Amino acid sequence: MDLQISVFLLFILFTAGQSRNCYQCTSLSSSCDQATCPDGFSNCLGATLDVVNFTKVTVKTCAPLVCPSGSINLGIGKISSYCCNTDLCNTQDAPGPSNSTNGKSCYYCDDKSCSNTVSCSGPEDRCIKATGNFGSQSLVVKGCVSKSICDATSFIPNVEGISCCEGNLCNGAQSVTQSFLFLCCSLLSYFMMH
Repeated sequence: MDLQISVFLLFILFTAGQSRNCYQCTSLSSSCDQATCPDGFSNCLGATLDVVNFTKVTVKTCAPLVCPSGSINLGIGKISSYCCNTDLCNTQDAPGPSNSTNGKSCYYCDDKSCSNTVSCSGPEDRCIKATGNFGSQSLVVKGCVSKSICDATSFIPNVEGISCCEGNLCNGAQSVTQSFLFLCCSLLSYFMMH
């Protein structure tokens, strides 16, 4: 009988620690709620998306085991994020992307070409190029990125070709159609839906 009670108590202790509690909200909502994360989500995330001359959105949510902290600057917008792995650790908004340049520069795409250059800032020590298809349209995004996000790019859904490189302007200047929102939605959906 004592063995059964001991096994039961051990089971309760080990299963109780499996669920993570995180704040969940966007800056579009009035408040953040506490939520128990689904299976496979062992981190909390805070992210800030800042589209130049348009809008700034903050997000707090549960995140999967692979959850990079860092920033990405696509010239026409920036995303910064942080991950943490204790209950309700995502109380703060993600810091806005750093404005202090670090001497690196990369190509980025706007609606006309991919030959524009952007100065990298803060931890953005690499250039990124991502390609994908949205319906029948081929899309490419380019910009600056931190190493931690490059290391996790294989986990981003709906984007086939992601490559990171070191060195100024190493991500090429070929002109192609692109969509900043396509990559942003892919990045955020990865964190919120997986």
